[in-house]
Amino acid sequence: MRWNKDVSRCLFFLVRRYSRSVGHSAIANRRQPVIRVSNSITHLGRPKEGAKPSQLLSLPPFPGHPLPGKKAATSPDQPSRHVTAISWIKYYFDEILGSVIQSHFNKGLVQLEFNESSTSKEGQTRLLRKIKHSEVMEVGARVYVPISVAETKISKRYDVIPSGTLYPNADEIAYLQRLVFYKDPAIIVLNKPPKLPVKGNLPVHNSMDALAAAALSYEYDEGPRLVHRLDRESSGLHLMGRTEESISHLHLLFSSTKRSKSLSKAWNDACGSTYQRYWALVIGSPKEKEGIISAPLTKVLLDDGRTERVMLAQHSGLEASEEAITEYRLLGPMINGCSWIELRPHTSRKHQLRVHCAEALGTPIVGDYKYGWFVHRKWKQMPRVDVEPTTGKPYRLKRPEGLDVQKGSVLSKVPLLHLHCRELVLPNIAKFIELHSRKTRTRCLNADNSSKPDLLRFVAPMPSHMKISWKLMSSYLI
Repeated sequence: MRWNKDVSRCLFFLVRRYSRSVGHSAIANRRQPVIRVSNSITHLGRPKEGAKPSQLLSLPPFPGHPLPGKKAATSPDQPSRHVTAISWIKYYFDEILGSVIQSHFNKGLVQLEFNESSTSKEGQTRLLRKIKHSEVMEVGARVYVPISVAETKISKRYDVIPSGTLYPNADEIAYLQRLVFYKDPAIIVLNKPPKLPVKGNLPVHNSMDALAAAALSYEYDEGPRLVHRLDRESSGLHLMGRTEESISHLHLLFSSTKRSKSLSKAWNDACGSTYQRYWALVIGSPKEKEGIISAPLTKVLLDDGRTERVMLAQHSGLEASEEAITEYRLLGPMINGCSWIELRPHTSRKHQLRVHCAEALGTPIVGDYKYGWFVHRKWKQMPRVDVEPTTGKPYRLKRPEGLDVQKGSVLSKVPLLHLHCRELVLPNIAKFIELHSRKTRTRCLNADNSSKPDLLRFVAPMPSHMKISWKLMSSYLI
């Protein structure tokens, strides 16, 4: 009897203690707020249940091997190397760490598009399946990855341009040298920030050409010179020639005339592989996911000739027009009324991409008030519900706490122009000049020179205001 009383007393004590702890923790969970940290931002409250809908970013169809800028097989008898899925994604996102891409494979977030026959009238239905990092890519295969793969840390900005003077000072010289992306004996490639003018005049002394003459001469007697231009508001890869010979080659490369007087077949092949790719954030979404815009452009003068404006030619025969061709591709879904697209110009006309986006596609670039002013006035920068086209799930953009969106991003009152020259592929000018110089014509090919690739490829990260917009439209979704 005494043993039973002792056992019942112990059980009562344990039950009472357990009930007290449960009640205390339940009350504490109801009363005390939960603090959670994600992406270096502190949030108050518990995370909402359920996974966020995946926003998939479409890579271009796999072009095959050799990839531009990569060395091909050393001999015709040697088969070309297979390109795996992770190698293809690392190539396309050259500015992203390999560990970030590998983590997306480990989580099973990388998918491949394949077609399956159907009895419907459409004939084929697009399906996605998960792939491993070691899977071999086939020509034309299209890979989808989450938009989060291209998220990068926003570091200190160098967008603030030093005060311009007639003769650049030490701060301006150091500022431009920080922008140098690549340098060899023939060319210099810079990652131009927005708001930096390329060609200056008397009132503008801190333009790209004025600063380059003083800051980027290095061991040469003269500084580099412009061979093509970016708009003042746009950003990205900017090319300059360092010698007279390299400048003439680059002018021939970017000219629209036929290259009949070319150096060799290798030079012709390299010139045929030259291209530029831009990333842009546009208001709305194109009706077709990809296509080619062939719309000639013409120039008109406004305000008694003080302002020049580019517009689509009307085919009246009374106006001078220039051929303009742009290839475009939709990168992902529409979020908050905006879409990311990839642009590849086949011709080099002034304001070609901005006019084609605004007038031909009907989707002006965010921050382009010259060609999309009326659309910007109607565009309400407020969170709205959109639908993921792959899964059909709704999602909505929210303004995160702790992230400065007032630096020209998509949620700022006056966004900066969201047009960035991200990728540039061009011939190795220094190699071709050395091969076809007078000194190398009478002797055999140098072994060091033969190992150099025929093509050079550069991929520049987006400026800070576009990085913030990318994070806003990919990470902070509810």
